[in-house]
Amino acid sequence: MVKIKWIVQDYWLLLVFLTGKMILQLMVVNPVYELHRDEFLYLDQAKHLAAGYISVPPLTAWLSAIVFALGGGEYWVRFFPALFGALTILLAWLMTEELGGRIYSKILVSCALLFSIFVRLNILYQPNAFDILAWTAVFYFLIRYLRTQKPLWLFCLVLAFVLGIYNKYTIVFLLAGLMAGLMLTPERKILLHKNFYLGLFLGIILLLPNVLWQINNDFPVLHHMQALKRTQLDYSSPTGFLTDQLMFVSGSLVLILASFVGLFIYKPFKIYRVVGFTFVAVMLIFIALKAKSYYAFGLYPVLLVFGGVYLEVVIAEAWKKYVIGFLVLANLAAFFFIYNLVFPVWAPAKIMANKDKFEDLGLLKWNDGKNHHLPQDFADMLGWKEMADKAYAAYQMIPENERAQTLIFCDNYGQAGALNYYNRGRMPEAYSFNTDYIYWIPRLKEIKNVLLVGDTPDDREIALFAVFRQTGKVENEYAIEKNTPIYLLTGARPNFTAYFYEELDRRKAEFDIF
Repeated sequence: MVKIKWIVQDYWLLLVFLTGKMILQLMVVNPVYELHRDEFLYLDQAKHLAAGYISVPPLTAWLSAIVFALGGGEYWVRFFPALFGALTILLAWLMTEELGGRIYSKILVSCALLFSIFVRLNILYQPNAFDILAWTAVFYFLIRYLRTQKPLWLFCLVLAFVLGIYNKYTIVFLLAGLMAGLMLTPERKILLHKNFYLGLFLGIILLLPNVLWQINNDFPVLHHMQALKRTQLDYSSPTGFLTDQLMFVSGSLVLILASFVGLFIYKPFKIYRVVGFTFVAVMLIFIALKAKSYYAFGLYPVLLVFGGVYLEVVIAEAWKKYVIGFLVLANLAAFFFIYNLVFPVWAPAKIMANKDKFEDLGLLKWNDGKNHHLPQDFADMLGWKEMADKAYAAYQMIPENERAQTLIFCDNYGQAGALNYYNRGRMPEAYSFNTDYIYWIPRLKEIKNVLLVGDTPDDREIALFAVFRQTGKVENEYAIEKNTPIYLLTGARPNFTAYFYEELDRRKAEFDIF
């Protein structure tokens, strides 16, 4: 009876943490901010469901179809990343139980996850939120398999990897690190079990649709990785990567350190040492590849769990509530110290008035390696509604009998996606030569007019139209798209349609889409 009472109390507390997570995610975004550039792309993919995409694997697109089935509003766009964050806390709680942790370690681990940089990742509708959940699920099922040796958990681990790969390819680095970790521990015997190869076969079968899509499309993932390296990763450094890791775990550094002590000296954790070796292997891979800092964030929930359980074991009973309470308060203090800096809670003007605080933490550095006026993600959440409204106003200038022969064209995927999201139901789809959009452009028999959002076309292209005029521009001074012009090109010459589709085909053939 007493045991049942404790279980009920524990799970009521878990419900409080999960509910708190969902509420917190709604509190950390100032209403002045709109959706993010990347979110528009993932939402548009729902209209073109496939086994793969140029920019990301297909899971996010399938999820986007659910978002639109629920109405497609911004609330539902924000809901799913928050849900994945809550499920990560749930898995950490279950892992803590699996390792023998009791109420103190559960509270410590849950607070470490709830009040952390994960809140930032769980704001945006990007693959990152599910990526953290998938990595955590892999470790959860690994722990269950190592403890019970039941094949079911090995197959669940494979399924977690498969879903993780369908979400974001970077989870293959966790697979590589896990293989290295297994080879360095007695748990390498797993690699000799028939169930390991059965699970491997199952995983390959489940991944076949995406693999075949990659083959049929000449492995666009490789082109995307090259573009990512050229435009972003080349500006990263191992020092910056490691510094960011320390900043990320600053509020829970004691738990991270305790996890390694526990993994390598606490006898009941001996069979789980593969987790520690996996962490080291993956970190070395990411340092060598000059990876983005957040690529490694999926490694931390499991370490927080081991650290929390170990501390609960080694701290004397009489001191537990004081030490655990102090660690929780320290975590909260670190979280609220960075609260106004790493989350979009301040309006842009206030951020610029406190620019030095952001600059000191490296938060104003963009993918080009330079400092700018706002954190890049924040600036990428501004100006889109204004752009969409002004594009719609330009569209209204086109005679109704010519709208079917009008192409709405943008310089980049963010512009096209924003127009499609905010103008859905009142204006035709916008397209671009950028990323996946190039493959969605319809083959019109004749293009008479072009509504263009982006850079001014050159004189040769302007000459292909009877009338060229600017109808507006983005005026939000804080947006990345500030001063982006909107043009209306009408009365296309007879040769424009052929010219446009020749350029389209050239870009496809040369993979000139990034």
